[in-house]
Amino acid sequence: MTWLSPDTFLTFCRGIPLADLTGFFSEAGLPPTASGSADGWAWLTHHPDTTPDGGAVQQLGQYITGFRYQDRVRDQHNVDMVFLASTPACSCGDRYAVPHCAEHPYQFAYSRGGFAVSLFNVGARRESRRFGGQADLFIRQFLEQGIVGRTTRYDTDPEFNPDGTHTIRIIAEHFGLPAAPLGPVRE
Repeated sequence: MTWLSPDTFLTFCRGIPLADLTGFFSEAGLPPTASGSADGWAWLTHHPDTTPDGGAVQQLGQYITGFRYQDRVRDQHNVDMVFLASTPACSCGDRYAVPHCAEHPYQFAYSRGGFAVSLFNVGARRESRRFGGQADLFIRQFLEQGIVGRTTRYDTDPEFNPDGTHTIRIIAEHFGLPAAPLGPVRE
């Protein structure tokens, strides 16, 4: 299974070329620390040391097809953005419903055409609090894997999915995300 390197913000985009995506983030004062493209996805990484406002990275990715870039993105309605953060879930308030502060954005956010589709944190039972227009986008897979439900694998195995590795695997498979920026394979 794959997961991100520690303390990383990773934005995947399908529908905007890498050069344009990098330009949009740089123009907004959020230049990536690394970038690439594979399997139809462009991707950018940001590190909290150089870009501490993970919420700004997430929001720019989520709304990139909105007003600010509408004249520069040809087919806005078919732009998919997947944001992942390996920063810890926020402890500034309710640890499930994030963001409460700029340093702790949602650990997963998916938007299409500039609209939030699904947002939640991963691991340690946090997937049970999902938000967005299609908050239950992964409900079938989560139920099958025992991540959510009346009884879950969290109830029977205290070591299950503490960092969200199983959850990220489901997300990566669902979207066909390239493995390279996700980090090493772990069991």
